[in-house]
Amino acid sequence: MRPIMLFSALLLALFGFSGSARAQAEEQALVDRATLTLQEMMGPADNTGDARALLRNAKAVLICPRVFRAGFIVGGEFGDCVLAARDGGGSWSSPAFYSLVGGSIGFQAGLQDAQIISLIMTQRGLNAILDSQFKFGAEAGLAFATLGRSIQGATTAAVGADIVTIGRSRGLFAGVTLDGALLSADSAKMRAYFGREVAARQVVVAMEVHNPGSDPLRGALMRLGAPASGGSGNSAAPAPSGGTTSGSAATGRVQTEDLAPPPANRR
Repeated sequence: MRPIMLFSALLLALFGFSGSARAQAEEQALVDRATLTLQEMMGPADNTGDARALLRNAKAVLICPRVFRAGFIVGGEFGDCVLAARDGGGSWSSPAFYSLVGGSIGFQAGLQDAQIISLIMTQRGLNAILDSQFKFGAEAGLAFATLGRSIQGATTAAVGADIVTIGRSRGLFAGVTLDGALLSADSAKMRAYFGREVAARQVVVAMEVHNPGSDPLRGALMRLGAPASGGSGNSAAPAPSGGTTSGSAATGRVQTEDLAPPPANRR
C-alpha cells in the first residue's frame, strides 16, 4: 500500500508541476510578445523619435501585443496586456498582467487586430489604472490623447495628457481608440507568473516580486526610454553588464538581457 501511495503522490506532484510550468509558459509568451511589440513600435524608424521622447518621461507603460476588434451589428474588442512602471532611479518593474475588453453597438462589420501601447505620463494616470477597473475615456479628471496615423509631432499632441495611446494595425500606425474599453488586473496570470498571489500595485510600484523572464522587456524599456545623446533621439542605453543578445526585432526575436532584479520601491 505504501509504494502505491508514494507513486500516487509522485504523479500528483509531476502533474502539478507540469500544469504550473505550462501556465507560466503562456504568461512568458505574452511578455515576449509585449517585448517584440515595444521593439517594433519604438525601434529605430524615422517617425518614432517623438514616441520615444514620450517614453523617456512616462511613469509607466501598458503594452497590448494583440487587441482583436470584431463586429457585425454588435462589436467588441479584447486582448491581453502587461503593465510596467519606472522607479525614481530609472529601473523598470516586472510586468503586471491585465485583460482588456470592450463592446459597442452599431452598423459595423469586419475583423481587425492591432498592437497598442499606452504611455502613462502622470502619477494620477497610473493610480487610476492601479486602483480599480479602469475604463478608457471615462475616468473623471484624466486627459487622454490618441496618436493617429503619423506619430510625428507626438510630443506636442500629447501635452497635458495623463495617458497617451499609440496603435499600429497591419504594420502601419493607425488611429485606433480604446474609448469605452475596460482594463482589469488579471490575478490568475500574476499568480502563475510569480508563483504566489500578488496585486498589480505590489508588482509595479512596490516591486516586491520579480521574474527573470521579464528582463528582456525591462532592458528594452531602459534602452528605448534612455535620454537621447547628441540630440539624435535614436541612441540606446549601454547594454547591462553580462547582457547578451540573440537576434533583433527585425528578425522577430526577443533581445535577451541579464539584469539585476528591480529594487524594492521606496516611494
